Amino acid sequence: QVQLVESGGGLVQAGGSLRLSCVASGRTFSTSTMAWFRQAPGKEREFVAFYTRDANIYYADSVKDRFTISRDNTKDTVYLQMNSLKPEDTAVYYCAAHARSGILQSDYRYWGQGTQVTVSS
Repeated sequence: QVQLVESGGGLVQAGGSLRLSCVASGRTFSTSTMAWFRQAPGKEREFVAFYTRDANIYYADSVKDRFTISRDNTKDTVYLQMNSLKPEDTAVYYCAAHARSGILQSDYRYWGQGTQVTVSS
């Protein structure tokens, strides 16, 4: 079993930055792909970024060049640095983990509870 706990969300003005963290419990962090998804009100949950155990990284086009995913296997933590935030980035951000990588929700077995990010214009 893997438990994921996100933190770092909040309210920020457009153009600002936030860093999200996701701490994992369990023994499989270093061998898992870690990912971030987000869900805006009234919309489907969508892929944001993933970071595989082999250090392969992939971003959604909507966040490329603004967001950076990173991980610290010594702390069982994955981060999402979000810069140049836009109102359309407003969503609940979820951390996810699984042994394989992908951009679909079904590719991930473990999920956190989410952290709210609100970007004001």
